[in-house]
Amino acid sequence: MSDSPSTKRIAILISGRGSNMVALADAVRGGSILDAEVALVVSDRPDAAGLEKARQRGIETLVIERLGRTREAHDREIIAALAARKIDLVCLAGYMRILSSEFINTYRGRILNIHPSLLPSFPGLDAQQQALTHGARISGCTVHFVDETLDGGPIIGQREVPICKDDTAESLSARILTEEHKLYAEAVNIVLANRNEN
Repeated sequence: MSDSPSTKRIAILISGRGSNMVALADAVRGGSILDAEVALVVSDRPDAAGLEKARQRGIETLVIERLGRTREAHDREIIAALAARKIDLVCLAGYMRILSSEFINTYRGRILNIHPSLLPSFPGLDAQQQALTHGARISGCTVHFVDETLDGGPIIGQREVPICKDDTAESLSARILTEEHKLYAEAVNIVLANRNEN
C-alpha cells in the first residue's frame, strides 16, 4: 500500500467470520476506498474465521482476548495496539463487545459500526428477527459513528431492503448483508473525505 502521508490507516475489529472486514479490505485493494490502508485486524476471539481471511490478504492480525479482565483493561490493550500502529479510523465489523467509554473517548468521531437495520429502528441483537416480529415491510442496514449509546451514534448512511412475505431471519439477513458490504465502503469513503477536508 501507499506510504503517502494522506493514506489513512484503518483497523477493523471482528469477532467472527469477518465478511464486512473482507468487503472493506477488498474495497481498499480495488481502489473504491481511496487513500486508505487496512493496517490491522483485531479479534477478541482466537477462533474467529475472519482472522485467516485477513492473513490471506496480507493484513496484520492480532488476537486480544478478554481473559477475565474488565472491559476497560481489555480495551486499553486494544487502544495501545492501535496507537502503536498510528490507526486513523476504527471499523467494527461483527465485533460483539460493547466498547468502554475510554475507547470511545480516545477515538471519538473515528469509530464506525454497521448494523443490520434502519436505525433507530431495531437496535441491539437479532435486528432482522426484530423487524420480522414487528411486521416491518422494509429493513436494511446503517453505518453510524459509535458513541456511548447502543447503536445510537450519528448516522453516516443507510440502504433499504424490502421484506418479503416468506422471509426468515436467515433469508433477510443474507439480503441485508449484500447491501452492508456496499454501504460500509461508501460510508468509509465519506468519512475519510471529510477528514481530509478538515
